[in-house]
Amino acid sequence: METSNTPHVSAPQVPVMTIERFSELTGLTADTVRGQMNQGNLPIIKVGRRRLVNVALFTAECLQSEDWS
Repeated sequence: METSNTPHVSAPQVPVMTIERFSELTGLTADTVRGQMNQGNLPIIKVGRRRLVNVALFTAECLQSEDWS
């Protein structure tokens, strides 16, 4: 059986967040978060007319970008 050397990290309790909540937790302004979303630097999910930060995908992308070897 093949094992991965990538550490196991549990998923966040909330897989998506509003721009305002993500802004509060990161210390970024809401305008900065919107700008990063518009540039494609933050993954989003649309629910109706709302755009939410896809925190689960963002976490996975961050972990994949690290060199775990």
